Amino acid sequence: MPEIKALFWDVGGVLLSNAWDRTQRALALQKFQLDEVEFHDRHEMLVSSFERGKITLDEYLDRTVFYRDRPFTREEFKDFVLSLSQPNPEALDFALALGSSCNYLMATINNESKDLNLYRIEKFKLRPIFDLFVSSCYVGLRKPEIGIYQLALDITQQKPEETCFIDDRELNLESAAKLGMHPIKMENARQLQQALGSFGVKP
Repeated sequence: MPEIKALFWDVGGVLLSNAWDRTQRALALQKFQLDEVEFHDRHEMLVSSFERGKITLDEYLDRTVFYRDRPFTREEFKDFVLSLSQPNPEALDFALALGSSCNYLMATINNESKDLNLYRIEKFKLRPIFDLFVSSCYVGLRKPEIGIYQLALDITQQKPEETCFIDDRELNLESAAKLGMHPIKMENARQLQQALGSFGVKP
């Protein structure tokens, strides 16, 4: 088995909670009593542009929430959205230990809007962990598109067979596997350590 030289990580669902996924949107709709069908229709039309960095969070909210008067403010809504991001402390500690070891190139491959991506990087101190953030909002590609994985490999000059990709979703893992990356499904921090350990990956 080739030596693993690089680890590529999803962020939401692995190191942190998801930023603005189905669960988070449902909580916001409930709290602010928004019409689910109406919001969903607008969200689906904008989510690709939002996560590819084509529109800002404010532009997204202009068209999904604040296209009419609301009994709450934009700041109240944004503050609630940001509050939904929560850490997975054990996974973060493990990733930090791997990053601090300097044994592996550490990078993300994640789908996230620019505003939320920057907030989460700063809030949860991800910069000391990762050498590179291959986020959809910066590169204009989204998982599970093969292009975002290939771009990450090209930028870092890594051979796919010498890399692991960690994600919590099967479809995203399947795309990585097609390129020859070793896919690891995230279930919990202990399982993740064991799975990476089977490839000889340790701090």
